[in-house]
Amino acid sequence: MDDFILMGITDRSELQAPLFLLFLGIYLTSLLGNLGMIILTQVDPRLQTPTYFFLRHLALTDLGYSTAVGPKMLVNFIVDENTISYYCCATQLAFFLVFIICELFVLSAMSYDRYVAICKPLLYTVIMSQKVCWMLVAIPYLYSILVSLLITIKIFTLSFCGYKIISHFCDSLPLLSLLCSNTYEIEMIILISAGFNLVSSLVVILFSYLLILTAILRMKSAEGRSKAFSTCGSHLTVVTVFYGTLIFMYVQPKSSHSFDTDKVASIFYTLVIPMLNPLIYSLRNKDVKCALGKTWKGVCNIFPKSSHTI
Repeated sequence: MDDFILMGITDRSELQAPLFLLFLGIYLTSLLGNLGMIILTQVDPRLQTPTYFFLRHLALTDLGYSTAVGPKMLVNFIVDENTISYYCCATQLAFFLVFIICELFVLSAMSYDRYVAICKPLLYTVIMSQKVCWMLVAIPYLYSILVSLLITIKIFTLSFCGYKIISHFCDSLPLLSLLCSNTYEIEMIILISAGFNLVSSLVVILFSYLLILTAILRMKSAEGRSKAFSTCGSHLTVVTVFYGTLIFMYVQPKSSHSFDTDKVASIFYTLVIPMLNPLIYSLRNKDVKCALGKTWKGVCNIFPKSSHTI
């Protein structure tokens, strides 16, 4: 089976090296930030709460879909022939879909967690039990795997024709345009699943924050309102950036689409957002900053500065 040709980010040779360094920096920052968040929320006793349990899985999904796309894109900057094999393209699509779909539902689970923490604080530990937390991530993971496999198998069992040229990674919509077979069934599957994923997760988030806002407005203490808003600040920032980019990318009319604009938007949500999320949570969260400082001090104590002896 023939390879797919990747057009890459740019065809201007003088920009290849600067862009490679730029995206290498973005990917490494994302890799270190998300791995650090996963390890930190796993090992620090103060971060063993439902909030940081979901944050750990957000970091895992960010790491998953950025790694599905990033390394291959970086390789294409430094090789002459930008191609991806048939099976590697299918694998990339499958992993990308698993993690990008799962992130939608992890974000909605995080909004539910914030709702319970603010609106039902006395029942928080009962409602957000370990079993419930695992169900809120296990079901999205299983669902995401099933949808990903369905879409990937449907696409790659159909016939491709002509020059198999796609953008910088294997996404479902660019691959559909290369199919010779009747694509009505797979288009309906993608449309229905994308609509369900986006709408259902967004409804949970909006409804949760509507209840949160109502509870905050009823608070008599200004300090209580300020604390409640700060509790939701990081999550709201992440949700706004992530959903805003996806809606811009997939919901705008076809007449408004341009290849360059779509390319920039896809780079933003596949590489930049996974880099931003751990930064947003670490910069805006006192618990994470304290845990990071404690961990750093522990490392420094294990590896003290050596004396300057010969």
